[in-house]
Amino acid sequence: MTRTVRFHELGGPEVLRLEDLEVGDPGPGEVRIRVDAIGLNRAEVLFRTGHYIEEVKRFPARLGTEAAGVIEAVGAGVTGFRPGQPVGTVPAFSQNDYGVYAERAIVPASAVMRRPEGLGAVEGAAVWMPYVTAYGALVEVGGMRPGDTVVLNAASSSVGLAAIQVADRVGATPIALTRTAAKKEALLKAGAADVIVTESEDVVERVLAATGDRGAEFVFDAVAGPGVMDLAKVVADEGTLLVYGALSGEPTPYPGIELGMPALSMRTYTLHETTRRPERLRRAEAFVASGLRSGAFRPVVDRTFDLEEIVEAHRYLESNAQFGKIVVTVGH
Repeated sequence: MTRTVRFHELGGPEVLRLEDLEVGDPGPGEVRIRVDAIGLNRAEVLFRTGHYIEEVKRFPARLGTEAAGVIEAVGAGVTGFRPGQPVGTVPAFSQNDYGVYAERAIVPASAVMRRPEGLGAVEGAAVWMPYVTAYGALVEVGGMRPGDTVVLNAASSSVGLAAIQVADRVGATPIALTRTAAKKEALLKAGAADVIVTESEDVVERVLAATGDRGAEFVFDAVAGPGVMDLAKVVADEGTLLVYGALSGEPTPYPGIELGMPALSMRTYTLHETTRRPERLRRAEAFVASGLRSGAFRPVVDRTFDLEEIVEAHRYLESNAQFGKIVVTVGH
């Protein structure tokens, strides 16, 4: 039997239950993983509460897409993986079909990444979602190049911190936005070229000053909502505003079109644009693995919880107090 987290109704963290289930054998194209650590993501809160881009199709429902562990068994037709191999999973499947909040989990082999040497399970559960999201949006979709500037909000989230490191590695300049001064020093230490405290500084003024009035080639927006109107003002001519999250919970207007204003592209981005396209995912895996090997990428783990503390871990995730990734460890 395998301890598995499921929920039988939509709701707050308290709906999560730890249950004993049979895990079974992997089917064709699948692998079974002994899970050692689980990376928590906001998508799981949204799925649990019924606000995700995909609704829960049946109860009891599972959760989780990002884990690190060791392969226990491989299904028919799976090549390149073997039992005993350290791996991680990337969000490349529906939580209606698979979930990794468990001691053992079956996942599609297409969602499995080899864990780079020297990377422990906790760090391994904090790597793929943040770095592949940042790389996929800024490099694959956006085409970020050396010399570009990227402005990013929710900068102390795991994706925000990964985006700072991805920009640094490409030779671009990351400017982080943060609401209060509390996390400013930590963001500078994490690699931000500049940090703008939004409650006390004028974002447009500061970005234009930092870029010689050019503006930023990219804005990487996790918040959306009415704030896009101000963010649009800092985008350089022919620049791009990439919206990848909706933390505001409010409707997002499209910046008004005025004759004479700089040409602006605005688009949404979801991680599946990279994880469900094999060629993009192959390039992302190579980019992230090389960054880890060189030391350019350093996954930031804010805090760990035990699997038995999954309700508390979700409460902490919803508090927005974290700097980096929340990881749940699994004892065996």
